[in-house]
Amino acid sequence: MISLGGFKTFFVRNFYQSAIIMADESKRIKTDNDAEVYIGTHNGTFHCDEVVGCFMLRQLPEYKNAKILRSRDIELLRNKCDIIIDVGGEFDNSRKWYDHHQKTFQETLSSLRPELGNEFKIRLSSAGLVYTFYGERIIDEILRHHADINLSKNNLQLVFKQIYKNFILEIDAIDNGVPMFDDGVEPKYDISTSLSSRISRLNPSWDEDKQNIDEKFFKAMDVAGKEFVENVINIGKSWINAREYVREALLSATKVHESGEILLLKRFCPWKVHLANLEIEYNLVGVPKLVIFSENEQSWRIAGVPISPRSFLGRKFLPIPWRGLNNDDLSSIAGVSDLVFVHHTGFIGGAKTKESALQMAIKSIQWKD
Repeated sequence: MISLGGFKTFFVRNFYQSAIIMADESKRIKTDNDAEVYIGTHNGTFHCDEVVGCFMLRQLPEYKNAKILRSRDIELLRNKCDIIIDVGGEFDNSRKWYDHHQKTFQETLSSLRPELGNEFKIRLSSAGLVYTFYGERIIDEILRHHADINLSKNNLQLVFKQIYKNFILEIDAIDNGVPMFDDGVEPKYDISTSLSSRISRLNPSWDEDKQNIDEKFFKAMDVAGKEFVENVINIGKSWINAREYVREALLSATKVHESGEILLLKRFCPWKVHLANLEIEYNLVGVPKLVIFSENEQSWRIAGVPISPRSFLGRKFLPIPWRGLNNDDLSSIAGVSDLVFVHHTGFIGGAKTKESALQMAIKSIQWKD
């Protein structure tokens, strides 16, 4: 994982070398000889979606040194800017105009990228629009330059979808006012520590001088950018590695036991969501029953596969007579040495060795409740 010190150097270099362009700049028209590149967005109060959108664009080689023009003068923006986001009243990918405020705009990630499936049904913000068309390239640039990671095409798409789910989707929903609960039910508490809330608080307050708002916009890009890069590296490295680890365990399950119902992970990793998705991909839904993994060489765990990743109900928990027992009492009744415990609900148990854990798991799947 890249250090925060490294992030600081990167952001200072990228954000503060290019002075922000003010809205009263002369309205000259770009020419073929104009070497400067501009990203256009609106001035005044800024929001998380265009802040993140501008940051993401500046990860791409063609916009790395781009200046940012904040204005609501549409003629100025269209004459001067190479790409415009969150202002202008039009969405046109061919012209690189990415506004989402017009009533006619109802696009979602699924409508614009149907090859990704139909699960993404929340209206896009400007961040979502930038991510839709440039996301894979942005992720690839960040991973290669900050973590020396080169993903396969398939894994890059998996990472793209996961980052949308756990980062961009929230920004899209908040910016478009999508309620978290149906039927107008009010939440019992508000979340005020989200990225959108933190970016909002960086705007000048009502009793503060507004002249430094452009400086605060860059500070907001700094804050949002650090979080986005950390998220990309986490998903592109740890998350995708865990998925590959679980995939290998699933595909080799019959080598552990002929039934294919026991997965063996030589070390713990987050496995529940990955397993649920991989079962669908390989047409093995419901087959795995127990997962064995190690915490260290002297500590192994046997966990029941839940019926869904967040469920407390399992497909096959450890036998009822074993539940709540420890050490010698457990080993005696189970007929397996070196056992440590079984939780009173049966969803997990422990053993001192891999061999004991495997025997425990085999006896469990053979047990007739």
